[in-house]
Amino acid sequence: MKENIVAIIPARGGSKRIKGKNYKKFKGEPAISSTIKKLKKSKIFNKILVSSDDPKIIKISRKAGAETPFKRPKNLSGDYITEIPVIKHCIKFLNDRNYKFNFVCCVYPVNPFLKVSDLKKGLLKVKRKKEGHVFAATKYQFPFFRSFIFSKKKLKMIFEKYYKKRSQDLKQIFCDAGQFYWASKKTWINGSKVFSKNSDIIIIPQWRHHDIDTPDDWKKAEQIIGINL
Repeated sequence: MKENIVAIIPARGGSKRIKGKNYKKFKGEPAISSTIKKLKKSKIFNKILVSSDDPKIIKISRKAGAETPFKRPKNLSGDYITEIPVIKHCIKFLNDRNYKFNFVCCVYPVNPFLKVSDLKKGLLKVKRKKEGHVFAATKYQFPFFRSFIFSKKKLKMIFEKYYKKRSQDLKQIFCDAGQFYWASKKTWINGSKVFSKNSDIIIIPQWRHHDIDTPDDWKKAEQIIGINL
């Protein structure tokens, strides 16, 4: 029996800090188009689905080669909606049409540092798991346990008990790279938390983890891509 695999890109309109973020041109091409083309090039996915409430995103995504069979409902398009209900909505849409598939990868639309090799590593790992997610993560650049708050001209250590420990003796801390999230269809339907004891990670280098939330972040990301790729 053929094992179908689906990629779902949650791409809501109405970005507050970067206008038209999902279709803003990154190195000359709409950001979401680059991501879709990378997913197609990987030859991993039988379907690449974009869930959006924005007609422009839908049009650009379709042109890049993704499927956009519906406009995302308003109740799933608010500022505080997380990815899980959006993914579950897409899964229900496919199930209702008797499309058979086993694994789903949620992929963020603005994803210039995404690598096909990481997606493939994630798929291999998730196939060996009974539950839980697999996602990209990177090591914190600085000793997390030495962090502090500076407020009202006063400094306060967050983890005071680690103050006298050498940095090399502190545990290595990782953070989510915000690129992709693999899981079985069942895990997504169950609404399981991404950050759980059952999850696993694909470690990526620090230079490929870059939050893009402001225009300055965008420019910096383009510069990093230009230097490293």
